[in-house]
Amino acid sequence: MLIRLANETDAAACQRIYAPIVRDTAISFEEAIPTDDEMARRIGTTLAFFPWLVCCDGDAKGPVVAYAYAGPHRTRAAYRWTVESAIYIATEHRGRGIGRRLYETLFEILRRQGYRMVVAGATLPNPASVALHERLGFKTVGVFQNIGFKFNQWYDTRWFEYDLKTKHAPREPIPLPDLLKTGKLDDLLNPAR
Repeated sequence: MLIRLANETDAAACQRIYAPIVRDTAISFEEAIPTDDEMARRIGTTLAFFPWLVCCDGDAKGPVVAYAYAGPHRTRAAYRWTVESAIYIATEHRGRGIGRRLYETLFEILRRQGYRMVVAGATLPNPASVALHERLGFKTVGVFQNIGFKFNQWYDTRWFEYDLKTKHAPREPIPLPDLLKTGKLDDLLNPAR
């Protein structure tokens, strides 16, 4: 497995992973499957400031089997050191440790960018997502009851937080493209990884 930054040409692969989650489950509260063009737009928008990673089976040209990304938690200025994360793994590749590797790489990039906290939500029931977040050290902060309505029923969402334990005083988070120019991510995003 190889983890690398996504690019807009990964949109179709990410869409193929995400489509059955939208269509067949309440894991995502989206009701319409995004098109490849919409996924490309989301990847491009995210990468303008935050990481979007893909996991390839084999080398960098292998098929994308999972992806994870971070984005803003809230728009008010005091929240700028907190991000929200999401991770999606193709059904046939779950249970292989891909989620752990993706999230660990994502978290290290976020640390280097200057973020402090990651939050994530999981629609219930979703034992695999809850287990992944707990194994990685996320702490439950609460459950929103009956917050999403899909497939003619209400769903709860469990919310988690993960402290990146950045030791520095708050500094403005560094946009991903600026951090990439410094070479400070080369050890994480080297194709040999």
